Amino acid sequence: MKRVLITGASSGIGKQLSLDYLEQGWSVVACGRNQERLRQLSDSSHYDYRSFDTNDREQTRLALADVDDLELVILNAGSCEYIDDAKQFDAELFDRVFSTNVMGTVNCLAALLPNMSEGSQLAIVSSSVTFLPLTRAEAYGASKAALDYLTRTLAVDLDHQGISLSLIRPGFVDTPLTQLNDFPMPGRIGVKEASNIIRTGLEKKKKEINFPFVFIAVMRLLSWLPHSLWHRIAVSMARSAA
Repeated sequence: MKRVLITGASSGIGKQLSLDYLEQGWSVVACGRNQERLRQLSDSSHYDYRSFDTNDREQTRLALADVDDLELVILNAGSCEYIDDAKQFDAELFDRVFSTNVMGTVNCLAALLPNMSEGSQLAIVSSSVTFLPLTRAEAYGASKAALDYLTRTLAVDLDHQGISLSLIRPGFVDTPLTQLNDFPMPGRIGVKEASNIIRTGLEKKKKEINFPFVFIAVMRLLSWLPHSLWHRIAVSMARSAA
């Protein structure tokens, strides 16, 4: 039986992935901070859960110390906060977002990579925000850009050890986190569709899984504009949203 570990599994994409992999006959280790939600996720004999805070390096190490024989690891846990006034730059907000999105991922990598064997897969969930600099996304976008670079570098350094890497960059997915957004979310899809796309991409061992297609195509096209032109467009969007 194949075994997958998923972080951020108490809600959203991580929860749906856990349920779908269980339905596919996988053994699932679901990780998150909310112990009660994890406990209620499934009563399957092939389901295990670990409740811990990925921001805490020692807590993460202890929670994952006995986890091995993993065919697949999906590091999905993350958070999002926006900087509403760049002039009054919020360093504490920036630290919170980086701690969860970047250092939380790093802490999991430190705990899990030594036990990952040849032929296993590692997927890191970033975001389509990294295609373009967007208003208010200084902290969130920078943290996800760091994950992009981290994933691509690990792909180089782990290749000779037979561990494959996938970078997952979703657009807007209907989750409790995105439901807090106070702006239009073009192309938003449900968690079931997101899970299907991710699982299909991982099965094919794609190095990058970007979705949904139309939204990503538009983001790519805009990213090819001269920086000065996109800057003017982005400034205009920021002013109209203010």
